Amino acid sequence: MKKFLLSNLLIISGILAGAATGFLYWKFYGCTHGCAIKSNPYLMTLYGMLMGGLLFSFFKTKKQ
Repeated sequence: MKKFLLSNLLIISGILAGAATGFLYWKFYGCTHGCAIKSNPYLMTLYGMLMGGLLFSFFKTKKQ
């Protein structure tokens, strides 16, 4: 478990940063009705987690 966490630390930090960003986006800019993702704090946080994980995974290098 420890090896898994250390090898994926960059992606995990991206997921956490994305969750915080998604929630803050919902809090300050999200619409109240008519939007499928932006009006629900849970969906916006999950979307932010997905985008943060994907973004940070681009910077992970593969070991040979």
